[in-house]
Amino acid sequence: MAKKRSVEIPFSKLKMTIAEILFAEGYVGSVGKTEDKMAKLVIELKYDGSQPAITSIKRESKPGHRVYWKAQELPKILNGYGMAIVSTSQGIMTVEEAKKKSVGGELLCSVY
Repeated sequence: MAKKRSVEIPFSKLKMTIAEILFAEGYVGSVGKTEDKMAKLVIELKYDGSQPAITSIKRESKPGHRVYWKAQELPKILNGYGMAIVSTSQGIMTVEEAKKKSVGGELLCSVY
């Protein structure tokens, strides 16, 4: 049976968008927002037995070293078994969506 654990982090629109992408791709169980004085993002982590669905998240672009890719050069993560999230002029999306729309951008993170 799948084990679940939730985590609360400070809310921001960027974090919410990334969490929604992870939910759509099946890496997290659910995503929500608390309506307290200080809003928090609540993410339910997903497990398969004792193995987490996300084994690694690597931040690719950092404030001191931004990483930009053209649409044709966007990387494939773990030969298609992982995914990457990119910030484009048309919004934040997965690398696969960015390739379909032929837009490049800043590579935020890779997940596997």
